[in-house]
Amino acid sequence: MIAPEGIPFVLGAAAATAALWFLWPKSVPLAVVALLLTAFMAWFFRDPGRITPAEPGAVISPADGKIVFCGDCPPGRYYGEPGKMVSVFMNVFDVHVNRAPVSGRVVSVRYNPGKFLVASVDKASLENEQNGVVLETAEGHKVSYVQIAGLIARRIVNYLSEGDTVERGQRVGMIRFGSRVDIILPASATLKVGMGDRVRAGESIVGVLP
Repeated sequence: MIAPEGIPFVLGAAAATAALWFLWPKSVPLAVVALLLTAFMAWFFRDPGRITPAEPGAVISPADGKIVFCGDCPPGRYYGEPGKMVSVFMNVFDVHVNRAPVSGRVVSVRYNPGKFLVASVDKASLENEQNGVVLETAEGHKVSYVQIAGLIARRIVNYLSEGDTVERGQRVGMIRFGSRVDIILPASATLKVGMGDRVRAGESIVGVLP
């Protein structure tokens, strides 16, 4: 399955391949390059199915990638009190479709313009272009996830609006071409991952709510 945002890229690369192959017979090497680009686009925008854990209180990773931060965090623009944060860095080879970490209601959606620093560095959480979503569970816990653009990623896609309800593991957006997602949990939550761990969106449990 290909994410809807990727279809124009795949079709554009496929059209270029066909044009080079059939209209300019002498440009076979370029057609081969265009064909490889088409294959890469289809692979990059892949949207595989995931089996979401049913464990009560589980907070799942909203992104595929590597844990680059895991620990306590101070109050910030998306969370008004001390909490715990897990940061997932997605490189260009990871699936870039994002999924809801918990079931609940969308309390707020905030877009903040900013820089395009390398997403794996800590200050990217403060300075880079980003979109933050705060979810409130049926038990009253608030969990935030923040889509953060990176050095190459220049397009954050968000599917949600304030007042929406979502299910844990539901597709909620994507970020194109390498980026980062921060998950902010209550201070009372228990983290289930560590630095350097690899996680999968919609499947890996990063924490458990009390």
